Amino acid sequence: PALIYPGFYLFQIFSMKKQKQTCCALCFPGCHVSEAGVLAKSYIERGMLVPDQVMTRLMLPKLEQLRNHSWLLDGFPRTLAQAQALNNLYQMDLVINLNIPYETLKERLSDRWIHSASGRVYNMGFNPPRVQGKDDVTGEPLIQHDDDKPEALMARLRHYKEVAKPVIDLYK
Repeated sequence: PALIYPGFYLFQIFSMKKQKQTCCALCFPGCHVSEAGVLAKSYIERGMLVPDQVMTRLMLPKLEQLRNHSWLLDGFPRTLAQAQALNNLYQMDLVINLNIPYETLKERLSDRWIHSASGRVYNMGFNPPRVQGKDDVTGEPLIQHDDDKPEALMARLRHYKEVAKPVIDLYK
């Protein structure tokens, strides 16, 4: 097992054996069927951070299903409590910390627009929709999460840095 840290919003498990990405947790519609998934979705829809105990209830069973496979995490764990819960079950082979400048994150995240029904993500800088503000497949309007808007983004990034430091220190 390995994890790439940090990540933003996208929580993924990559099954290395199957050579394909298994998108999981907060971005996978099937996960919203579980009690933890429904609870996580309710926090996200209100613009709140998903509590540690909900995240671990959501992620650890998914990892258990891959116990006999190699996997790569992106965006989990985000907090020290999540990292400790993960460490109680697994020994990490490798941890990678991506040190991305805030300006780059700000630019990419503030340009992100989403088709809420499908979860399709567009970026106005490098993956824009064919028609501005409209989903390529359905033509329905795109939305921007409140915390991706420039005015909320810097506070979000400052908070993230504070939360991420103990996790990064743990894996040094």
